[in-house]
Amino acid sequence: MNTAPQPDWNPRADEVERTPIAVGDHLREQCPVAYSELLGWSLFRHEEVTRVLHDHVRFSSVVSRHVAVPNGMDPPEHTAYRSVIEPYFSARRVEAFEPLCQSIALQLVQDLGRADTVELMAAWALPFAVQVQCAFLGWPAALHAPLAQWTRQNHSATLAQDRSALTALALQFEAMVADVLQQRRDNAVPPGHDVTASLLHENVQGRPLSVAEIASILRNWTVGEIGTIAAAVGILAGWLAEHPDTQALLRSDVSLQPEAIDEILRLHGPLAANRRTTTCPVVLGGRRIEEGERVTVHWAVANRDGRVFDAPETFRLGRNPADNLLYGAGIHVCPGAPLARMELRVALRALLDATEDWACVPEQPFTVAQYPASGYAAVPLRMRWA
Repeated sequence: MNTAPQPDWNPRADEVERTPIAVGDHLREQCPVAYSELLGWSLFRHEEVTRVLHDHVRFSSVVSRHVAVPNGMDPPEHTAYRSVIEPYFSARRVEAFEPLCQSIALQLVQDLGRADTVELMAAWALPFAVQVQCAFLGWPAALHAPLAQWTRQNHSATLAQDRSALTALALQFEAMVADVLQQRRDNAVPPGHDVTASLLHENVQGRPLSVAEIASILRNWTVGEIGTIAAAVGILAGWLAEHPDTQALLRSDVSLQPEAIDEILRLHGPLAANRRTTTCPVVLGGRRIEEGERVTVHWAVANRDGRVFDAPETFRLGRNPADNLLYGAGIHVCPGAPLARMELRVALRALLDATEDWACVPEQPFTVAQYPASGYAAVPLRMRWA
């Protein structure tokens, strides 16, 4: 019987919660394959993280007793479901959705009311993420508040590792989805009307998707989309407040904004980590990991690895985009990356166009989000409106 190794670090330590980026950088250099009771084996270097992401045979994505479509699947099941999902994020669909996304961003800017000081996460980032997700799925505005509340509760339960609460929240979300689907059936909504109606008519392996499968797909999209987009908007706004020269550059040259977004989010990733399970004994970074062990890939830390990125702590345009693990890699690379990139571009453009500049509030520092979230819980900004 294998015994667990002594922990190398504690992800819940005060220092980690106060300065997660600095701690991650330190571990990447001093203990790149580190064990903890909470996360199992954590990988921090780009080399090991990339190896795991590209090796779905030795590192399985089936990490929970609850089925997660398709992120928690391996081939061939993953391949079948992924082929159903990918068309929803085609260039044509994303382009068609962009005008509605822009109108949501512009309305939310107006709703700020030209206040001198704005706490961006609560006042703008989370509402933007919730509203664009509902719009993409074709869900009514009446679900904005419940979804925002569900997102906060899901984060709290994940932070507390409260399995019973997470199960209850999954059932709550499935009930929400079942209600939306029933409305589509009752009203005979055609498949091309919206994403949710279209999923009702999808088939996988020769049969229609079940309600549970559709709920799992939508839950995966919603958890990933709302939490990650809100975190990314907060990181972008906060970083630009701390770097006024770059903020001015992006105002003067709109064409630089898409690449700048990916580079800022390389420096401070909105998604901290992801899980895998070993299917056989492996050696990573000189440490032996047995079969059935939990492996946590910290791609936000790997994205600051100086072995891959020259001057990794420096904002620099012109880097090789293939090295950036912002949206993952391998067969599980984020299918919604085109949608996310468009939404972040629209969000940043709306904020930049509406203002002369924004800056930090010296007496109100940013509040760091707690793991498993990344980014900030609060981003107070002093706004100078256009």
